[in-house]
Amino acid sequence: MVQLENPEMLLLIIPALIAGLYLLKKGTKKGLIISRIVVAILLIIALASPFTLVPRITTDDNPDLVIISDETDSMELFVNGTASELYEAMTAKTSASLVRLTGDSTALGDAIVQYATGDNQIVLVTDGNSNTGEELVDALQFAKETGTTVYYVQPELEENDLTVQIVGDKTVILKNENQFDIVVSQAMDQEISYNYELYSDDTLIRSGKVTQTTREKSIPVTQVKFTKLGAHTLKAIIKPSSSDVDPINNQYYKAVYAIPKPTIRAIGLETNSPLADILLNLYDVSTSGELNNIDTKKAIIIDNTHANSFTEANVEELQDYLNDGRGIVVVGGDRSYNYGDYLDSPIEEILPVLSKPTDWSGGRNIVLILDISQSTAAHGTIADILGNAINILHNDNLRDAYLGVIAFGSEGMDVSGGLQFLGTASNIEFLESEMATLTPGSTSETSLNEGLAIADEWLDNEVGELEIIIISDGGIEKSYDESLKVAEDIVDKGVNLYYIHIRSSAPSQVDNYGNFYAETLMNEVGGVYFHLDEGERANIEFEDLQQTEDEETADIGTYPLIEYNTKHFITKDIEIEGSITGYDDVTPKAGADRLIITSTGKPVLTTWRYGLGRVAALSTDNGQGGENMWATQLYSDNNSKLISSTVNWAIGNPREETGAVVNAPDTWYGTPVTIELTMYDEGIPTLKLDGDALDLSLTGNNVYEAVINPSPIGLHDLSGYPVAVNYALEYRDVGLNEELPALIKSYGGSTYSVNEARAKLFEEAQGNSEKLVRDSVSQKIYFLLAALIIFLGEVILRRIKEIKEMKKLQQEIET
Repeated sequence: MVQLENPEMLLLIIPALIAGLYLLKKGTKKGLIISRIVVAILLIIALASPFTLVPRITTDDNPDLVIISDETDSMELFVNGTASELYEAMTAKTSASLVRLTGDSTALGDAIVQYATGDNQIVLVTDGNSNTGEELVDALQFAKETGTTVYYVQPELEENDLTVQIVGDKTVILKNENQFDIVVSQAMDQEISYNYELYSDDTLIRSGKVTQTTREKSIPVTQVKFTKLGAHTLKAIIKPSSSDVDPINNQYYKAVYAIPKPTIRAIGLETNSPLADILLNLYDVSTSGELNNIDTKKAIIIDNTHANSFTEANVEELQDYLNDGRGIVVVGGDRSYNYGDYLDSPIEEILPVLSKPTDWSGGRNIVLILDISQSTAAHGTIADILGNAINILHNDNLRDAYLGVIAFGSEGMDVSGGLQFLGTASNIEFLESEMATLTPGSTSETSLNEGLAIADEWLDNEVGELEIIIISDGGIEKSYDESLKVAEDIVDKGVNLYYIHIRSSAPSQVDNYGNFYAETLMNEVGGVYFHLDEGERANIEFEDLQQTEDEETADIGTYPLIEYNTKHFITKDIEIEGSITGYDDVTPKAGADRLIITSTGKPVLTTWRYGLGRVAALSTDNGQGGENMWATQLYSDNNSKLISSTVNWAIGNPREETGAVVNAPDTWYGTPVTIELTMYDEGIPTLKLDGDALDLSLTGNNVYEAVINPSPIGLHDLSGYPVAVNYALEYRDVGLNEELPALIKSYGGSTYSVNEARAKLFEEAQGNSEKLVRDSVSQKIYFLLAALIIFLGEVILRRIKEIKEMKKLQQEIET
């Protein structure tokens, strides 16, 4: 495509055309005037400097390598000198430089951003634990955008180290039972024993001996109560029985602040129900059925109440209540939602659901076939292949679908173990982790037909919407004929076929006629073809499937519960088990968040934000019910945490909104933290850290902030509010970061052991130094030649005409 370096010069065409039209109107030599206009336009286009971009592949036989050596305190667990030895090996082959990171913090992201110039490649020699500065994901994205490949060399771990943390809420309710987890991590993946002790306000409350065989172990400590308001301290200590390099991270402090029970209003609550048992035990519950004095309540619980109980004035009060930043939880039953005439009623306006049956969106089976042949590494397309696959995996319209992953190179390979249900976060994480381990093969063969054959076998006995999505760099010329035969059989069975073709410099994408093999294949079988450039993602629209009559009327008696969203505040620390036997049939509104569903896709717990407030719709009963008890399992054992988490989410801030309220997270030695002071009453805002006044800055309506960096390690007093300072972040994450290899791979790099790096890294760096360069080639000469040819042609024709006329005149004179 022709582009212009100086497009503004084209504006000169306007006066040229005006002058030409004027001369055409006044003059008689119209042919001459038209030719001059054309010549002028061509000259003006030449002045605009037209050019085209011509692609070519460049290769650097001596790639520039920047070796970043992590020599911070946490690296004392590893063999010393790894980066220096690698540097010496690389300098014998190519240009290399060595950068050392030292100190008591690790800023890998900052180092990547600093040294990624686009004309070099980066080698990280590190444990992979970055704890300050730029996020690694953002830094790797920056490096990819600049054209810098990042490799990861894992140093050899020679010593073990243990670290301990306490996980749990900082704000707790007075006299309520709480659970805290003692999390112990080790650098190595080996069996190790240790004793642990947990102190509450210097009193030993738990102890024991643990044998740990995994990198991380969580020790739950339940029924922890605090009987006095205000500041408290938890302290965990571990005493390893074998090698442990650094004892500084064997002790952990957690500050706890106990507050009075939040006051809530319960409307329609059945006092003998399992729901009531939980609420009355954890909160200060007012059971008045009226909406008077609700401004003093942290949340409102509406239990199985008919729509006719709420007038428009009542709903306006609830709307005002929510707009003040408070929360409401509406519990279902046989007098609620679709059974309580909520549809199109005033109360439904504030709810995250409509009280009508939800559209069923299951019945879809998808197979992803991913190209991991050698060409995907040689031409840099593997990252985009995996990126498009993960993009499909997280499509919101596939949460009720089943999906499997197949990889192909010289042969087909089952990656996922068949089709997996996408309604559970654990399955999505499993599929993503399995795809992250894929690496391009060692052969140049690309046997798409092998992958298609496995997919055909998977879908052979499935019903519903059947779809196969191929993601490849398009180099399928050797297996094209076999792939065409298998694809034709698959499509004949009613399977939808898609091909996402990642553009690369591989010549095997194109046949002798200049056509892409992938596109031709889809044209032959009637599939859908996507041609993508580097970094692009295919937009495949998966429409909702309509439920059949048999599926709508099916009654399986029990409905297993599934966590649909495990990242929400309510569900992040809860593992739901069991079933319900009934529910209110509702449909989530746009913008609502489904947290718990049944295995048939019916919403059970749905939330959304209404103005500044929060609303949760629990569309099953209170565990007691009427004639039928739907949700008894939901209120028993570990599942009961879902109810308290939902109410806590609705409450938001459980602390009293009077006087001066301080909020400050615990921190790490050497890591500053922002603290916040909210003034609910008039007065002068003051805060003291260990007796020293702080400088406060006004950041909002009666909200003040300050940045503190308390030391030493231990507990600190912030005007009565506790702040714990623990060992430096550098000592928290020990051993190799197991997530980094997949991250490096997703951005086009590779992970090596030390020996592998010496043998293979240079060759891969040479391969990755191949770059597609687009040279600018000027096209102005063609416009100048065209103008010259037209001008000379017109002059020659005019001269010939003049000569003929002179000869004719001469003949007339002679006669």
